[in-house]
Amino acid sequence: MRILIAGANGKIGRHLVRLLGESDHICRAMVRDPSQEWELRRLGADEVVVADLEGDCRAALITCDAVVFTAGSGAHTGPEKTVDVDQNGAINLIDLAQEMGVPRFVIVSSMRADDPDSGPEKMRHYFVAKQKADNHLRASHLNYTIVRPGKLTEEEGTGKVRLAERIDQFGEIPRQDVAAVLRAVLDHPGASKREFDLISGDTAIDKAVASLD
Repeated sequence: MRILIAGANGKIGRHLVRLLGESDHICRAMVRDPSQEWELRRLGADEVVVADLEGDCRAALITCDAVVFTAGSGAHTGPEKTVDVDQNGAINLIDLAQEMGVPRFVIVSSMRADDPDSGPEKMRHYFVAKQKADNHLRASHLNYTIVRPGKLTEEEGTGKVRLAERIDQFGEIPRQDVAAVLRAVLDHPGASKREFDLISGDTAIDKAVASLD
């Protein structure tokens, strides 16, 4: 597959670029800043395209078989930027993927996105933005997977996770493990039209993803 990573220079995106660079797939990294191209190619990107999620990304989607949306506004931006990137940027790319005939779409959402009121008040806008993007993807004709990780950390990945349609206890997970799960669901037919919460656990990632069958 030719796989477009939206948010390729982000923390999860960079891990995923490296993993896809080691695979048989063609990794196309999407960035806003052309100066990031050399580093992403060093990490393993086969192709780099410059495009803005808030604009027309059609050219980035040409000949793609799948999109992985790992973009995010970041913890230090205001609610307006969260709406621009996590919500409207995702919705824009979902619509363009449908228009361009890209069949597969994997999105990084968040635990509590399905129930924004369950989270802290200061994070409510983030969960609502993720919820709206997720709902738009569910309503699309795309073959989607919605991955809802808990609190993201910079720790080294363990290769072991807990994955379930709903996990009541909020937990943490290294970004490296989230990227490995994204890599795994791209190759697993059982991940089609599925969504799940994701935190660190005791099950090897391949086995956890296989449980989606």
